[in-house]
Amino acid sequence: QVQLVESGGGLVQAGGSLRLSCAASGRTFSSYYAMGWFRQAPGKEREFVGAISWSSTNTAYADSVKGRFTVSRDNAKNTVYLQMNSLKPEDTAVYYCAADRTSPNWRTNIWSPDYWGQGTQVTVSS
Repeated sequence: QVQLVESGGGLVQAGGSLRLSCAASGRTFSSYYAMGWFRQAPGKEREFVGAISWSSTNTAYADSVKGRFTVSRDNAKNTVYLQMNSLKPEDTAVYYCAADRTSPNWRTNIWSPDYWGQGTQVTVSS
Protein backbone atom coordinates (compact mmCIF):
# COMPACT_ATOMS: atom_id res chain seq x y z
CA GLN A 1 0.00 0.00 0.00
CA VAL A 2 0.99 3.62 -0.56
CA GLN A 3 -0.10 6.55 1.57
CA LEU A 4 0.12 10.14 0.37
CA VAL A 5 -0.40 13.06 2.75
CA GLU A 6 -0.63 16.61 1.43
CA SER A 7 0.01 19.80 3.38
CA GLY A 8 0.45 23.50 2.73
CA GLY A 9 -2.93 24.54 1.40
CA GLY A 10 -4.68 27.69 2.55
CA LEU A 11 -6.04 31.10 1.64
CA VAL A 12 -3.92 33.51 -0.38
CA GLN A 13 -4.54 36.71 -2.30
CA ALA A 14 -4.30 36.83 -6.07
CA GLY A 15 -0.70 37.24 -7.15
CA GLY A 16 0.58 35.46 -4.08
CA SER A 17 2.40 32.15 -3.67
CA LEU A 18 1.92 28.85 -1.88
CA ARG A 19 3.93 25.66 -1.68
CA LEU A 20 2.21 22.32 -1.32
CA SER A 21 4.00 19.26 -0.01
CA CYS A 22 3.10 15.59 -0.30
CA ALA A 23 4.82 12.95 1.78
CA ALA A 24 4.67 9.37 0.56
CA SER A 25 4.95 6.26 2.69
CA GLY A 26 3.99 2.63 2.65
CA ARG A 27 5.45 -0.79 2.20
CA THR A 28 5.17 -0.77 -1.59
CA PHE A 29 6.14 2.83 -2.27
CA SER A 30 9.33 3.29 -4.22
CA SER A 31 11.35 6.36 -5.07
CA TYR A 32 11.05 5.10 -8.66
CA TYR A 33 7.38 6.12 -8.71
CA ALA A 34 6.31 9.11 -10.77
CA MET A 35 4.58 11.71 -8.62
CA GLY A 36 2.43 14.70 -9.36
CA TRP A 37 -0.60 16.84 -8.73
CA PHE A 38 -4.20 17.13 -9.86
CA ARG A 39 -6.87 19.61 -8.81
CA GLN A 40 -10.65 19.78 -8.72
CA ALA A 41 -12.63 23.00 -8.57
CA PRO A 42 -16.27 23.06 -7.44
CA GLY A 43 -18.56 21.72 -10.15
CA LYS A 44 -15.66 20.70 -12.38
CA GLU A 45 -13.85 17.46 -13.16
CA ARG A 46 -10.50 16.64 -11.65
CA GLU A 47 -7.70 17.88 -13.90
CA PHE A 48 -3.99 17.26 -14.29
CA VAL A 49 -1.72 20.01 -12.94
CA GLY A 50 1.82 18.70 -13.14
CA ALA A 51 4.04 15.66 -12.64
CA ILE A 52 7.66 14.65 -12.27
CA SER A 53 9.60 11.48 -13.01
CA TRP A 54 11.47 9.58 -10.29
CA SER A 55 14.79 11.02 -11.40
CA SER A 56 13.36 14.55 -11.90
CA THR A 57 14.52 14.29 -15.52
CA ASN A 58 11.03 14.71 -16.89
CA THR A 59 8.30 17.14 -15.89
CA ALA A 60 4.95 18.03 -17.40
CA TYR A 61 2.48 20.81 -16.75
CA ALA A 62 -1.02 21.78 -17.74
CA ASP A 63 -1.04 24.78 -20.06
CA SER A 64 -3.04 26.74 -17.49
CA VAL A 65 -0.20 26.62 -14.93
CA LYS A 66 2.87 26.51 -17.15
CA GLY A 67 5.37 29.19 -16.15
CA ARG A 68 3.67 29.76 -12.79
CA PHE A 69 3.80 26.35 -11.07
CA THR A 70 6.82 24.11 -10.50
CA VAL A 71 6.83 20.46 -9.43
CA SER A 72 9.92 19.15 -7.65
CA ARG A 73 10.78 16.19 -5.44
CA ASP A 74 13.18 15.07 -2.74
CA ASN A 75 13.60 11.30 -2.96
CA ALA A 76 15.49 11.16 0.33
CA LYS A 77 12.30 12.42 2.00
CA ASN A 78 9.84 10.66 -0.35
CA THR A 79 8.23 14.06 -0.84
CA VAL A 80 6.94 15.94 -3.87
CA TYR A 81 6.32 19.67 -3.91
CA LEU A 82 4.16 22.05 -5.90
CA GLN A 83 5.40 25.63 -5.85
CA MET A 84 2.58 27.91 -7.00
CA ASN A 85 3.38 31.51 -7.92
CA SER A 86 1.30 34.31 -9.42
CA LEU A 87 -1.84 32.61 -8.17
CA LYS A 88 -5.17 33.49 -9.74
CA PRO A 89 -8.73 33.08 -8.41
CA GLU A 90 -9.27 30.37 -11.03
CA ASP A 91 -6.56 28.30 -9.30
CA THR A 92 -8.97 27.81 -6.39
CA ALA A 93 -9.51 24.07 -5.98
CA VAL A 94 -8.78 21.03 -3.90
CA TYR A 95 -5.30 19.87 -4.85
CA TYR A 96 -4.52 16.15 -4.83
CA CYS A 97 -1.16 14.45 -4.77
CA ALA A 98 -0.79 11.35 -6.94
CA ALA A 99 1.77 8.61 -7.48
CA ASP A 100 2.20 5.55 -9.67
CA ARG A 101 4.92 3.24 -10.90
CA THR A 102 3.84 4.15 -14.45
CA SER A 103 4.80 7.64 -15.58
CA PRO A 104 2.52 10.05 -17.42
CA ASN A 105 2.74 10.44 -21.16
CA TRP A 106 5.14 13.39 -21.00
CA ARG A 107 3.87 14.69 -24.34
CA THR A 108 0.10 14.51 -23.77
CA ASN A 109 -0.06 14.70 -19.94
CA ILE A 110 -2.38 11.69 -19.91
CA TRP A 111 -1.90 9.86 -16.60
CA SER A 112 -4.01 7.52 -14.51
CA PRO A 113 -2.22 7.11 -11.18
CA ASP A 114 -3.29 4.43 -8.75
CA TYR A 115 -2.48 6.29 -5.54
CA TRP A 116 -4.03 9.51 -4.28
CA GLY A 117 -3.81 11.78 -1.28
CA GLN A 118 -6.82 13.11 0.60
CA GLY A 119 -6.56 16.57 -0.92
CA THR A 120 -5.77 20.03 0.41
CA GLN A 121 -7.82 23.16 -0.23
CA VAL A 122 -6.27 26.14 -1.99
CA THR A 123 -8.35 29.30 -2.12
CA VAL A 124 -7.20 32.38 -4.03
CA SER A 125 -9.08 35.58 -3.28
CA SER A 126 -9.38 38.41 -5.79
